Amino acid sequence: MAEGTERPASELRRKPDSLDPNELSSARVYDYLLGGKDNYETDRKLAGRMLAEVPELGALVLFTRGFLIKAVQLAAEAGIRQFLDLGSGIPISPSVHEAAREIQPTAQVVYVDYDPVVVTHCDALLAGPPGTTALLGDIRCPGDILDEIAERDLLDFDEPVALLFSGVLHYVMDDERPAEVVAAFRDRVASGSYLAISHGSSDSSPEILQVLAGTANTSAQVAFRSTAETESYLAGFELFEPGVVPVQQWLRPDLPETGMVILGAIGRKP
Repeated sequence: MAEGTERPASELRRKPDSLDPNELSSARVYDYLLGGKDNYETDRKLAGRMLAEVPELGALVLFTRGFLIKAVQLAAEAGIRQFLDLGSGIPISPSVHEAAREIQPTAQVVYVDYDPVVVTHCDALLAGPPGTTALLGDIRCPGDILDEIAERDLLDFDEPVALLFSGVLHYVMDDERPAEVVAAFRDRVASGSYLAISHGSSDSSPEILQVLAGTANTSAQVAFRSTAETESYLAGFELFEPGVVPVQQWLRPDLPETGMVILGAIGRKP
């Protein structure tokens, strides 16, 4: 059995109930900001408060999605044919498997989320394409996820894998040991594997950090962190340029700064 199967004490109090319209869902908030329809009034209210403080938030969400797709493309161009999307969220196009298969037509993709409704949406989306799988799993228990992938022979950990932590680690609180979560996956994958992380920055405007403080003790609770903390999660990986920077800097030099700062970083396991 893989390490990391112990369940954190805070897991139960922040487990999502996606069918409860009164409970915040980070996946549904993100879906709303991307223009989706799988969200409730509670989610739209939080998104509205965030947009009031950071009017460019809609653009930032697109930048973050663009960073994820760029990371997938970089990995695929390097020859990687296996992708593990951790905290995948409600499906939206272009998806990870769509982006990967434009370059690697036989790419294998595993989507993981701890929200049952998200996994149901993924199952519906993935009903057709072979080599794509949706798993119900909590990244705070990495051993459980790794064991299921190995037992079902979904990915070959003797070959490189692209690990994608897009906008998910800031939902892992400090006492849930986010660095150990990443390390558990890092230690399982082969040399040549990629790691891509996007993470909320504590350099975001005080106003937006105050709005986000209202998510405490919900499944949407966040812990934005410093650049140095985010970089520490890439320990054991060779960090690519431009390093740990706002996600829009990975896309184009002319994109604007935003009040909410989402950092992006990509590395390779030597």
